[in-house]
Amino acid sequence: MGIAYTEKVMGIVLHTLAAMGYAGLAVRPWRTLAGNETTLATPLEKAALAVVLVVHAAALAASILVAGQFRLGLGIALSATLWLGMLVFLLESLMIRVDGVRLLLLPLATLAALAPLAFPHPVAIQHADNNWLPIHLALSLAAYAFMTIAALHAILMAAADRRLHRPLPNADNAGMSRAWWRIFDAIPPLLVMEQVLFRQIAIGFVLLTLAVLSGSAMSRALSGPLLPFDHKTVFTLLSWFTFGTLLVGRRLRGWRGRIALRYTLSGLVLLLLAYAGSRFVLEMVLHR
Repeated sequence: MGIAYTEKVMGIVLHTLAAMGYAGLAVRPWRTLAGNETTLATPLEKAALAVVLVVHAAALAASILVAGQFRLGLGIALSATLWLGMLVFLLESLMIRVDGVRLLLLPLATLAALAPLAFPHPVAIQHADNNWLPIHLALSLAAYAFMTIAALHAILMAAADRRLHRPLPNADNAGMSRAWWRIFDAIPPLLVMEQVLFRQIAIGFVLLTLAVLSGSAMSRALSGPLLPFDHKTVFTLLSWFTFGTLLVGRRLRGWRGRIALRYTLSGLVLLLLAYAGSRFVLEMVLHR
């Protein structure tokens, strides 16, 4: 009991520190939107983000591994997804300018780092000794992360497309309106964003496919059906079909713009319902 309590307290402290780190990194770019300073991330800020990611990773490890047990819940899943999303963003930012995404992602990461404290009742994972389980969980969370970043890219692209058809706000407009317009100074051209978006969706689709296959392998190893007919499997397959349709439509018909946004957001919502929706009902409604 003493070890479990210590690990729990350590997880709370580290999650709080990670949230403070993300929030601190979000302050400067949001404050500079209304001024004339650049919103682009400096090398020091990127290094600080790497440190915060290490702290967040340690917090997740302390929350997932408690007294030798493997635990998972809604809060931990959301936190781990955004941690992976921030890691993807950091690696991506080393290659292209994606600071506009940072403006949206850092506040989300702040909330996600605190999610295990808001949903503090993870449950011990059954069949933790199954060799397919860590592979399946890693693939699933990675797919969530890539699709989440893709959705943020799609939202920024849709907003940037609207900006092209509207003039820059004049001095009589509210400062926040002009600040919102300045977000697009921190993103690449639309064609580059589009390439990044579909690359992320393609990677996420591959990861999701592998997650489905590893889940099937895990089920068969436990003498279960190849594809269990439950809500998680149904929503996952619907999400997989949605993203697959988008990629095929992009390939054959050149889908882009609003069509890509609708399919991306629809696929992400279905993917979130596959696990996060069910865990929310179980933990917050049914208290199980």
